[in-house]
Amino acid sequence: MARRFTRGRRSPAVVGAAAMSVVLVACAGPAESSDGPGSSTAAPGDSGRVVIVGDRGIYLECRGTGSPTVVLVSGTGGASDEWTDAVDPADPGAGPEPSGAAVLPTVASFTRVCAYDRPGTTRDDGTPSPSTPVPQPTTAQAGVSDLRAVLAAAGERAPYVLVGASWGAMIVALFARTDFPQVSGLVTVDGASEFLRGTLTSDQWSDWMHKIGEMDPTKGLEVPDYETSVDEIRAAPPMPHLLPAAVLTSDKPWDLRVGSSGSTWPAWLAAQDRLADELHARHITDTGSGHGVNVEQPRVVSNAVREVVDRARG
Repeated sequence: MARRFTRGRRSPAVVGAAAMSVVLVACAGPAESSDGPGSSTAAPGDSGRVVIVGDRGIYLECRGTGSPTVVLVSGTGGASDEWTDAVDPADPGAGPEPSGAAVLPTVASFTRVCAYDRPGTTRDDGTPSPSTPVPQPTTAQAGVSDLRAVLAAAGERAPYVLVGASWGAMIVALFARTDFPQVSGLVTVDGASEFLRGTLTSDQWSDWMHKIGEMDPTKGLEVPDYETSVDEIRAAPPMPHLLPAAVLTSDKPWDLRVGSSGSTWPAWLAAQDRLADELHARHITDTGSGHGVNVEQPRVVSNAVREVVDRARG
């Protein structure tokens, strides 16, 4: 449930264990003075920069103009290039490469869009993000706090259409509940949800949590704490009313591969159905993709985002 399995750098088992990162798409918007909190190391107009939030730096990239602003949040360990890269259909084994057909540049053609690097994420070329590392594991609430802070520090204005892939969907879900007045739409891209704790068998959930617990937090790589994050989402107030929403689900079976308790694919699909029902969302299941829909089939994601943006504007 992270992003990099399309490159072959991470096996689906590690993807499931580390699962689900977040990226916000590229931002060319206003930057603050570099004299204090909320400052940037690059001049206004630069598409990508490190924004200073408190005593840390968070890389943010934004492009395009218009409202609402689309915020792209990637899966575990995934940096912002998850939304600027795509797989070449003619050579899918080569892995994602920078592409004008990727989600971020496509969305930038019709509205403002931003992506950021969470702490502990890596680029497609294997280099670490310039975002300042933090102690791991991390939670959805920590992701919301960072997202809120970096958007404010960079001067990116609400309303936001939030797009969460894999683990990023957990952050998006909590942000929509805690910061509801700033949100005008939601899109999840084969996203994780609190429903997985109920659709996976108890053995599968236990195996998955055990696999995550085996990850070494001293290496600085992002490690999501799902147990705590599910509790955070369930404790948050519900959204006061429904928003325009779309749920995209992979249609090429994949598996968390975290134990010997059977395939997790049926439970994943059941959780997707429950998420779509909760959001009263359009459920897009003919994605022609495995878990990494945003890099494998970026047009499917961009079209869903455009539809939600149009409904939010209406």
